[in-house]
Amino acid sequence: MKKIIGLTGSTGSGKDTFCNFVKENYQNVYCFRFSQPLSEVLGIFFNDIKKEDQQWLAIALRERFGKDILWQAIKKKIENVKEGIVILNGVRMWEEYNALKELGGQVVYATANPKLRWERVKIRGEKKDDDVPYEKFLEMEKAATEVLIAQIGETADVKIENDGSFEDFYAKIKEALEKI
Repeated sequence: MKKIIGLTGSTGSGKDTFCNFVKENYQNVYCFRFSQPLSEVLGIFFNDIKKEDQQWLAIALRERFGKDILWQAIKKKIENVKEGIVILNGVRMWEEYNALKELGGQVVYATANPKLRWERVKIRGEKKDDDVPYEKFLEMEKAATEVLIAQIGETADVKIENDGSFEDFYAKIKEALEKI
């Protein structure tokens, strides 16, 4: 049996931590990031990936090939999984949400205080533009690829507040998986 979980949340809310925890504590777990195809394309041209470049590329691809273009890339990966837990990390658009729900998937919304998320992002340094002033971080959240996250989160099957410790978050993840 295949369980599909769509994970949504703003930058720094704990989506990757969620995926890593589930991979480490459950069997047959597959995590696919909606941003992965974007990173792969950008990685061909640049050594350092910027979130702003990912945002631009996502918009350009959606305009050229359709609003569900990233879903089409992820869907190919999902089809190869026969059983286990499939986590789709980074649901940001209604097309992705609707397609996920059509497959019987459940949505988990990870959320945290913006200042805390900014601090986490600066520390992790995953992308070249992670170490930006707080005002710039907030400005980047107004991009077309980010503005629907809270709305999608309001329709989520499970909401997890991630303002505490790792241990608190892990307990909430376990609880969420039991509900799904």
